[in-house]
Amino acid sequence: MKKQIADANGKLGVLIPGLGAVATTMIAGVEAVKKGLAQPVGSLTQTGNIRLGKRTENRYPKIKDFVPLADLHDIVFGGWDVYEDNVYEAAVNAKVLEPGLLQAIKPELERIKPMKAVFDKSYIKNLDGKNIKEAATKYDLALAVMKDIEDFQAKNDCDRLVMVWCGSTEKYIEEASVHQSIYAFEDGLRNNDPLISPSMIYAYAAIKKGVPYANGAPNLTCDIPALVELAKENNVPVGGKDFKTGQTLMKTILAPGLHARSLGIRGWFSTNILGNRDGLVLDDPDNFKTKEVSKLGVLEDILRPEQSPELYGDIYHKIRINYYPPHGDNKESWDNIDIFGWLGYPMQIKINFLCRDSILAAPIVLDLALFMDLAKRADMSGIQEWLSFYFKSPQTAPELRPEHDIFKQLIKLQNTLRHMMGEDLITHLGLDYYQELVEAL
Repeated sequence: MKKQIADANGKLGVLIPGLGAVATTMIAGVEAVKKGLAQPVGSLTQTGNIRLGKRTENRYPKIKDFVPLADLHDIVFGGWDVYEDNVYEAAVNAKVLEPGLLQAIKPELERIKPMKAVFDKSYIKNLDGKNIKEAATKYDLALAVMKDIEDFQAKNDCDRLVMVWCGSTEKYIEEASVHQSIYAFEDGLRNNDPLISPSMIYAYAAIKKGVPYANGAPNLTCDIPALVELAKENNVPVGGKDFKTGQTLMKTILAPGLHARSLGIRGWFSTNILGNRDGLVLDDPDNFKTKEVSKLGVLEDILRPEQSPELYGDIYHKIRINYYPPHGDNKESWDNIDIFGWLGYPMQIKINFLCRDSILAAPIVLDLALFMDLAKRADMSGIQEWLSFYFKSPQTAPELRPEHDIFKQLIKLQNTLRHMMGEDLITHLGLDYYQELVEAL
Protein backbone atom coordinates (compact mmCIF):
# COMPACT_ATOMS: atom_id res chain seq x y z
CA MET A 1 0.00 0.00 0.00
CA LYS A 2 1.29 3.43 -0.91
CA LYS A 3 2.26 5.55 2.11
CA GLN A 4 0.94 9.07 2.46
CA ILE A 5 3.99 11.25 1.77
CA ALA A 6 3.85 15.00 2.12
CA ASP A 7 5.08 16.91 -0.93
CA ALA A 8 8.64 18.23 -0.99
CA ASN A 9 7.47 21.80 -1.44
CA GLY A 10 9.56 24.77 -0.36
CA LYS A 11 13.14 24.94 0.84
CA LEU A 12 15.02 22.17 2.64
CA GLY A 13 17.66 23.36 5.09
CA VAL A 14 20.59 20.97 5.49
CA LEU A 15 22.41 21.69 8.74
CA ILE A 16 25.86 20.21 9.26
CA PRO A 17 27.93 20.09 12.44
CA GLY A 18 31.49 20.08 11.13
CA LEU A 19 32.15 22.13 7.98
CA GLY A 20 35.40 20.39 7.12
CA ALA A 21 36.57 18.47 4.05
CA VAL A 22 33.55 16.17 3.72
CA ALA A 23 30.88 18.82 4.22
CA THR A 24 32.54 21.45 2.02
CA THR A 25 33.12 18.90 -0.75
CA MET A 26 29.44 17.96 -0.66
CA ILE A 27 28.21 21.56 -0.58
CA ALA A 28 30.57 22.64 -3.36
CA GLY A 29 29.53 19.63 -5.39
CA VAL A 30 25.83 20.43 -5.11
CA GLU A 31 26.46 24.03 -6.11
CA ALA A 32 28.55 22.87 -9.09
CA VAL A 33 25.84 20.43 -10.18
CA LYS A 34 23.21 23.16 -9.93
CA LYS A 35 25.29 25.29 -12.31
CA GLY A 36 25.80 22.41 -14.73
CA LEU A 37 29.55 22.30 -14.04
CA ALA A 38 29.69 18.67 -12.88
CA GLN A 39 27.72 15.46 -12.46
CA PRO A 40 26.59 14.02 -9.08
CA VAL A 41 28.48 10.75 -9.52
CA GLY A 42 28.13 8.37 -6.57
CA SER A 43 24.78 9.74 -5.46
CA LEU A 44 22.05 7.10 -5.54
CA THR A 45 19.34 9.76 -5.24
CA GLN A 46 20.61 11.64 -8.30
CA THR A 47 22.00 9.01 -10.66
CA GLY A 48 20.64 5.67 -9.41
CA ASN A 49 17.86 3.67 -11.07
CA ILE A 50 15.34 1.35 -9.44
CA ARG A 51 13.61 -1.62 -11.02
CA LEU A 52 9.82 -1.75 -10.72
CA GLY A 53 7.72 -4.83 -11.33
CA LYS A 54 8.87 -7.84 -13.32
CA ARG A 55 11.97 -7.77 -15.50
CA THR A 56 9.68 -8.31 -18.49
CA GLU A 57 8.05 -4.91 -17.80
CA ASN A 58 11.39 -3.11 -18.35
CA ARG A 59 10.63 -0.31 -15.86
CA TYR A 60 13.81 1.28 -14.48
CA PRO A 61 13.15 4.92 -13.54
CA LYS A 62 15.64 7.17 -11.79
CA ILE A 63 15.09 7.13 -8.03
CA LYS A 64 14.70 10.91 -8.05
CA ASP A 65 11.85 10.51 -10.55
CA PHE A 66 10.22 7.70 -8.58
CA VAL A 67 10.03 9.08 -5.04
CA PRO A 68 9.28 12.72 -4.11
CA LEU A 69 12.72 13.98 -3.10
CA ALA A 70 13.68 17.59 -2.53
CA ASP A 71 15.14 19.25 -5.61
CA LEU A 72 18.79 20.31 -5.38
CA HIS A 73 17.79 23.89 -6.25
CA ASP A 74 15.60 23.98 -3.13
CA ILE A 75 18.41 23.10 -0.70
CA VAL A 76 19.95 25.69 1.64
CA PHE A 77 23.12 24.82 3.58
CA GLY A 78 24.28 25.88 7.03
CA GLY A 79 26.29 24.50 9.89
CA TRP A 80 28.72 24.83 12.75
CA ASP A 81 32.49 24.55 12.97
CA VAL A 82 35.25 25.22 15.49
CA TYR A 83 37.06 27.28 12.83
CA GLU A 84 35.70 30.59 11.51
CA ASP A 85 36.45 29.98 7.81
CA ASN A 86 33.49 30.29 5.46
CA VAL A 87 32.79 27.27 3.25
CA TYR A 88 34.88 28.62 0.37
CA GLU A 89 37.90 29.17 2.62
CA ALA A 90 37.40 25.79 4.30
CA ALA A 91 37.17 24.04 0.92
CA VAL A 92 40.36 25.74 -0.27
CA ASN A 93 42.15 24.67 2.91
CA ALA A 94 40.87 21.10 2.58
CA LYS A 95 42.52 20.83 -0.86
CA VAL A 96 40.04 18.22 -2.11
CA LEU A 97 38.58 20.07 -5.12
CA GLU A 98 40.39 21.89 -7.89
CA PRO A 99 40.81 25.67 -7.39
CA GLY A 100 39.16 26.38 -10.74
CA LEU A 101 35.95 24.63 -9.75
CA LEU A 102 35.86 26.37 -6.37
CA GLN A 103 36.41 29.74 -8.05
CA ALA A 104 33.37 29.15 -10.28
CA ILE A 105 31.11 28.75 -7.24
CA LYS A 106 32.95 31.08 -4.87
CA PRO A 107 30.05 33.50 -4.20
CA GLU A 108 27.70 30.66 -3.25
CA LEU A 109 30.27 29.13 -0.89
CA GLU A 110 31.38 32.39 0.71
CA ARG A 111 27.81 33.09 1.83
CA ILE A 112 27.86 30.04 4.12
CA LYS A 113 29.59 30.98 7.37
CA PRO A 114 29.82 28.59 10.33
CA MET A 115 27.91 29.21 13.51
CA LYS A 116 29.86 28.82 16.74
CA ALA A 117 30.29 25.15 17.54
CA VAL A 118 29.70 23.06 20.64
CA PHE A 119 33.16 21.73 21.45
CA ASP A 120 34.77 19.76 24.25
CA LYS A 121 38.51 19.30 23.87
CA SER A 122 38.44 16.20 26.07
CA TYR A 123 36.56 14.46 23.23
CA ILE A 124 38.87 15.61 20.41
CA LYS A 125 42.31 16.45 21.78
CA ASN A 126 43.97 17.22 18.45
CA LEU A 127 41.66 20.08 17.44
CA ASP A 128 41.85 23.57 18.90
CA GLY A 129 39.50 26.01 17.16
CA LYS A 130 38.29 29.36 18.50
CA ASN A 131 34.76 29.51 17.05
CA ILE A 132 33.21 27.89 20.11
CA LYS A 133 30.05 28.43 22.16
CA GLU A 134 30.38 29.30 25.85
CA ALA A 135 27.66 28.40 28.35
CA ALA A 136 27.28 27.43 32.00
CA THR A 137 25.84 23.98 31.30
CA LYS A 138 25.48 21.48 28.50
CA TYR A 139 21.74 22.06 28.68
CA ASP A 140 22.37 25.74 27.91
CA LEU A 141 24.54 24.67 24.97
CA ALA A 142 21.67 22.51 23.68
CA LEU A 143 19.31 25.48 23.98
CA ALA A 144 21.81 27.59 22.04
CA VAL A 145 21.91 25.02 19.23
CA MET A 146 18.09 24.98 19.17
CA LYS A 147 18.16 28.78 18.85
CA ASP A 148 20.61 28.45 15.94
CA ILE A 149 18.22 26.01 14.27
CA GLU A 150 15.26 28.37 14.71
CA ASP A 151 17.21 31.39 13.46
CA PHE A 152 18.57 29.53 10.42
CA GLN A 153 15.12 28.32 9.44
CA ALA A 154 13.61 31.79 9.77
CA LYS A 155 16.46 33.59 8.00
CA ASN A 156 16.46 31.19 5.05
CA ASP A 157 12.69 30.68 4.87
CA CYS A 158 13.05 26.90 5.12
CA ASP A 159 9.96 24.68 5.19
CA ARG A 160 11.88 21.68 6.51
CA LEU A 161 15.27 20.86 8.04
CA VAL A 162 17.59 17.88 8.37
CA MET A 163 20.88 17.56 10.25
CA VAL A 164 23.84 15.37 9.23
CA TRP A 165 26.87 15.09 11.52
CA CYS A 166 30.07 15.57 9.48
CA GLY A 167 32.25 16.43 12.45
CA SER A 168 35.36 14.60 13.59
CA THR A 169 35.41 11.27 15.41
CA GLU A 170 35.03 11.73 19.16
CA LYS A 171 36.86 9.64 21.74
CA TYR A 172 35.52 6.20 22.58
CA ILE A 173 32.88 5.99 25.32
CA GLU A 174 30.37 3.30 26.21
CA GLU A 175 26.73 3.57 27.25
CA ALA A 176 26.21 4.60 30.87
CA SER A 177 23.25 5.31 33.13
CA VAL A 178 23.02 8.90 31.87
CA HIS A 179 22.20 7.55 28.38
CA GLN A 180 19.42 5.15 29.40
CA SER A 181 16.40 7.52 29.52
CA ILE A 182 15.54 11.00 28.41
CA TYR A 183 15.00 11.98 32.05
CA ALA A 184 18.51 10.85 33.00
CA PHE A 185 19.97 12.47 29.87
CA GLU A 186 18.39 15.88 30.48
CA ASP A 187 19.48 15.71 34.12
CA GLY A 188 22.98 14.97 32.85
CA LEU A 189 22.84 17.98 30.52
CA ARG A 190 21.97 20.26 33.43
CA ASN A 191 24.75 18.77 35.56
CA ASN A 192 27.44 18.77 32.84
CA ASP A 193 27.83 15.02 32.85
CA PRO A 194 31.22 14.23 31.23
CA LEU A 195 29.69 11.29 29.33
CA ILE A 196 27.48 13.59 27.25
CA SER A 197 29.48 14.46 24.15
CA PRO A 198 29.13 17.45 21.82
CA SER A 199 27.60 15.23 19.11
CA MET A 200 24.92 14.11 21.57
CA ILE A 201 24.09 17.74 22.27
CA TYR A 202 23.55 18.40 18.56
CA ALA A 203 21.46 15.25 18.22
CA TYR A 204 19.35 16.15 21.24
CA ALA A 205 18.77 19.70 19.96
CA ALA A 206 17.80 18.46 16.49
CA ILE A 207 15.38 15.80 17.76
CA LYS A 208 13.78 18.22 20.23
CA LYS A 209 13.14 20.58 17.30
CA GLY A 210 11.69 17.77 15.16
CA VAL A 211 14.69 17.71 12.80
CA PRO A 212 15.84 14.34 11.37
CA TYR A 213 19.39 13.49 12.44
CA ALA A 214 21.98 11.24 10.74
CA ASN A 215 25.32 10.46 12.38
CA GLY A 216 28.21 10.26 9.93
CA ALA A 217 30.90 9.40 12.50
CA PRO A 218 31.42 6.33 14.71
CA ASN A 219 30.61 8.31 17.86
CA LEU A 220 28.08 7.08 20.37
CA THR A 221 25.43 9.70 19.57
CA CYS A 222 21.81 9.15 18.49
CA ASP A 223 22.12 5.41 19.12
CA ILE A 224 21.72 5.76 22.91
CA PRO A 225 18.36 4.69 24.42
CA ALA A 226 17.53 8.22 25.58
CA LEU A 227 17.71 9.75 22.11
CA VAL A 228 16.02 6.80 20.41
CA GLU A 229 13.19 7.24 22.91
CA LEU A 230 13.03 10.97 22.22
CA ALA A 231 13.02 10.38 18.45
CA LYS A 232 10.01 8.08 18.76
CA GLU A 233 8.17 10.53 21.03
CA ASN A 234 8.81 13.45 18.67
CA ASN A 235 8.20 11.45 15.48
CA VAL A 236 11.73 12.13 14.19
CA PRO A 237 13.81 9.84 11.94
CA VAL A 238 17.35 9.09 13.15
CA GLY A 239 20.13 6.95 11.73
CA GLY A 240 23.83 6.17 11.70
CA LYS A 241 26.61 5.60 12.06
CA ASP A 242 29.93 6.33 10.34
CA PHE A 243 29.87 7.01 6.58
CA LYS A 244 30.83 3.89 4.61
CA THR A 245 33.78 4.96 2.47
CA GLY A 246 37.17 3.64 1.47
CA GLN A 247 38.42 0.42 2.99
CA THR A 248 35.18 -0.58 4.69
CA LEU A 249 33.27 -0.06 1.45
CA MET A 250 35.63 -2.60 -0.15
CA LYS A 251 35.12 -5.04 2.73
CA THR A 252 31.33 -4.91 2.43
CA ILE A 253 31.65 -5.63 -1.28
CA LEU A 254 34.30 -8.37 -1.14
CA ALA A 255 33.47 -10.23 2.10
CA PRO A 256 29.88 -11.09 1.03
CA GLY A 257 31.28 -12.61 -2.18
CA LEU A 258 33.77 -14.81 -0.31
CA HIS A 259 31.06 -15.80 2.17
CA ALA A 260 28.61 -16.58 -0.66
CA ARG A 261 31.14 -19.01 -2.18
CA SER A 262 31.90 -20.61 1.23
CA LEU A 263 35.57 -19.70 0.95
CA GLY A 264 37.41 -19.63 4.26
CA ILE A 265 39.31 -16.66 5.67
CA ARG A 266 42.26 -17.02 8.07
CA GLY A 267 43.24 -13.37 8.29
CA TRP A 268 42.41 -9.86 7.08
CA PHE A 269 45.00 -7.17 7.70
CA SER A 270 44.01 -3.58 6.88
CA THR A 271 46.14 -0.47 7.09
CA ASN A 272 45.49 3.13 5.99
CA ILE A 273 47.37 6.38 5.63
CA LEU A 274 45.65 9.76 5.34
CA GLY A 275 46.55 13.33 6.14
CA ASN A 276 43.35 15.37 6.48
CA ARG A 277 41.69 16.66 9.65
CA ASP A 278 40.16 13.21 10.17
CA GLY A 279 43.63 11.66 10.12
CA LEU A 280 44.90 14.21 12.63
CA VAL A 281 42.02 13.47 15.00
CA LEU A 282 42.46 9.70 14.64
CA ASP A 283 46.15 10.08 15.51
CA ASP A 284 44.99 10.12 19.13
CA PRO A 285 44.49 6.58 20.52
CA ASP A 286 41.19 7.44 22.25
CA ASN A 287 39.66 8.66 19.00
CA PHE A 288 41.16 5.82 16.96
CA LYS A 289 39.47 3.28 19.24
CA THR A 290 36.05 4.70 18.31
CA LYS A 291 36.85 4.20 14.62
CA GLU A 292 38.42 0.79 15.19
CA VAL A 293 35.33 -0.59 16.93
CA SER A 294 33.17 0.65 14.07
CA LYS A 295 35.40 -0.95 11.41
CA LEU A 296 36.04 -4.25 13.23
CA GLY A 297 32.37 -5.23 13.45
CA VAL A 298 31.91 -5.42 9.68
CA LEU A 299 33.55 -8.79 9.04
CA GLU A 300 32.09 -10.49 12.10
CA ASP A 301 28.54 -9.59 11.12
CA ILE A 302 28.99 -10.58 7.47
CA LEU A 303 30.82 -13.86 8.08
CA ARG A 304 29.06 -15.01 11.29
CA PRO A 305 31.97 -17.16 12.59
CA GLU A 306 29.71 -18.89 15.10
CA GLN A 307 27.66 -20.32 12.25
CA SER A 308 30.65 -21.48 10.16
CA PRO A 309 33.55 -22.03 12.58
CA GLU A 310 35.36 -24.28 10.08
CA LEU A 311 35.57 -21.31 7.66
CA TYR A 312 35.84 -18.24 9.88
CA GLY A 313 36.29 -19.41 13.46
CA ASP A 314 39.99 -18.53 13.62
CA ILE A 315 40.00 -15.35 11.54
CA TYR A 316 42.54 -12.72 12.63
CA HIS A 317 41.35 -9.20 11.81
CA LYS A 318 43.70 -6.26 12.36
CA ILE A 319 43.19 -2.58 11.46
CA ARG A 320 45.70 0.27 11.41
CA ILE A 321 45.21 3.97 10.60
CA ASN A 322 48.25 6.23 10.32
CA TYR A 323 48.35 10.01 10.04
CA TYR A 324 50.46 11.03 7.04
CA PRO A 325 50.11 14.76 6.19
CA PRO A 326 51.59 14.64 2.64
CA HIS A 327 48.60 12.63 1.40
CA GLY A 328 46.02 15.16 2.59
CA ASP A 329 42.50 13.94 1.81
CA ASN A 330 43.81 11.21 -0.50
CA LYS A 331 43.55 8.10 1.64
CA GLU A 332 45.58 5.04 0.69
CA SER A 333 44.65 1.64 2.07
CA TRP A 334 46.21 -1.79 1.80
CA ASP A 335 44.45 -5.06 2.57
CA ASN A 336 46.06 -8.47 2.79
CA ILE A 337 43.49 -11.27 2.92
CA ASP A 338 44.53 -14.85 3.59
CA ILE A 339 41.81 -17.16 2.29
CA PHE A 340 41.54 -20.89 1.73
CA GLY A 341 39.48 -23.05 -0.58
CA TRP A 342 38.85 -26.67 -1.49
CA LEU A 343 40.60 -29.08 0.91
CA GLY A 344 41.99 -26.12 2.83
CA TYR A 345 44.45 -24.97 0.15
CA PRO A 346 45.63 -21.38 0.84
CA MET A 347 45.25 -18.35 -1.45
CA GLN A 348 45.74 -14.60 -1.04
CA ILE A 349 44.01 -11.41 -2.10
CA LYS A 350 45.77 -8.05 -1.95
CA ILE A 351 44.04 -4.70 -2.45
CA ASN A 352 45.68 -1.30 -2.82
CA PHE A 353 42.92 1.31 -2.83
CA LEU A 354 43.97 4.90 -3.55
CA CYS A 355 40.75 6.68 -2.77
CA ARG A 356 39.63 10.22 -2.09
CA ASP A 357 37.85 10.07 1.22
CA SER A 358 35.71 13.19 0.88
CA ILE A 359 34.84 12.39 -2.75
CA LEU A 360 33.36 9.08 -1.57
CA ALA A 361 31.66 10.62 1.48
CA ALA A 362 30.10 13.70 -0.18
CA PRO A 363 27.33 11.87 -2.11
CA ILE A 364 26.52 9.88 1.04
CA VAL A 365 25.84 13.13 2.92
CA LEU A 366 23.57 14.37 0.14
CA ASP A 367 21.65 11.09 -0.11
CA LEU A 368 21.17 10.87 3.65
CA ALA A 369 19.87 14.44 3.81
CA LEU A 370 17.35 13.76 1.03
CA PHE A 371 16.27 10.34 2.29
CA MET A 372 15.94 11.49 5.91
CA ASP A 373 13.74 14.35 4.71
CA LEU A 374 11.69 11.83 2.71
CA ALA A 375 11.33 9.61 5.80
CA LYS A 376 10.09 12.55 7.85
CA ARG A 377 7.50 13.45 5.22
CA ALA A 378 6.44 9.79 5.08
CA ASP A 379 5.87 9.83 8.87
CA MET A 380 8.66 7.30 9.51
CA SER A 381 10.10 7.91 12.97
CA GLY A 382 12.89 6.38 15.03
CA ILE A 383 15.75 4.30 13.63
CA GLN A 384 15.88 4.23 9.82
CA GLU A 385 17.58 0.87 9.33
CA TRP A 386 16.77 0.94 5.60
CA LEU A 387 19.58 3.50 5.25
CA SER A 388 22.22 1.02 6.52
CA PHE A 389 23.58 1.07 2.96
CA TYR A 390 25.44 4.28 3.83
CA PHE A 391 26.99 3.34 7.17
CA LYS A 392 29.94 1.32 8.47
CA SER A 393 28.15 0.51 11.72
CA PRO A 394 24.42 0.60 10.96
CA GLN A 395 22.09 1.56 13.79
CA THR A 396 19.42 -1.06 14.50
CA ALA A 397 16.91 -1.93 17.20
CA PRO A 398 18.77 -3.26 20.28
CA GLU A 399 17.75 -6.87 19.72
CA LEU A 400 18.83 -6.96 16.05
CA ARG A 401 22.27 -7.56 14.56
CA PRO A 402 23.17 -5.07 11.83
CA GLU A 403 23.26 -6.14 8.19
CA HIS A 404 26.63 -5.23 6.64
CA ASP A 405 26.32 -6.97 3.27
CA ILE A 406 26.08 -3.99 0.89
CA PHE A 407 24.01 -5.94 -1.63
CA LYS A 408 21.41 -6.94 0.96
CA GLN A 409 21.45 -3.35 2.23
CA LEU A 410 20.66 -2.09 -1.27
CA ILE A 411 17.77 -4.54 -1.63
CA LYS A 412 16.37 -3.32 1.70
CA LEU A 413 16.71 0.33 0.67
CA GLN A 414 15.06 -0.20 -2.70
CA ASN A 415 12.25 -2.34 -1.28
CA THR A 416 11.56 0.38 1.28
CA LEU A 417 11.17 2.89 -1.55
CA ARG A 418 8.88 0.48 -3.45
CA HIS A 419 6.80 -0.01 -0.29
CA MET A 420 6.50 3.76 0.16
CA MET A 421 5.19 4.16 -3.37
CA GLY A 422 2.85 1.15 -3.42
CA GLU A 423 4.94 -0.95 -5.82
CA ASP A 424 5.44 -4.71 -5.44
CA LEU A 425 8.49 -5.72 -3.43
CA ILE A 426 11.08 -7.61 -5.46
CA THR A 427 12.41 -10.95 -4.26
CA HIS A 428 14.42 -11.81 -7.40
CA LEU A 429 12.82 -15.27 -7.43
CA GLY A 430 11.74 -15.00 -11.06
CA LEU A 431 10.08 -18.40 -11.31
CA ASP A 432 6.82 -16.89 -12.52
CA TYR A 433 8.57 -15.47 -15.63
CA TYR A 434 9.70 -18.91 -16.69
CA GLN A 435 6.33 -20.52 -15.99
CA GLU A 436 4.73 -17.87 -18.19
CA LEU A 437 7.26 -18.61 -20.95
CA VAL A 438 6.59 -22.37 -20.69
CA GLU A 439 2.83 -21.78 -20.95
CA ALA A 440 3.32 -19.45 -23.91
CA LEU A 441 5.29 -22.11 -25.73
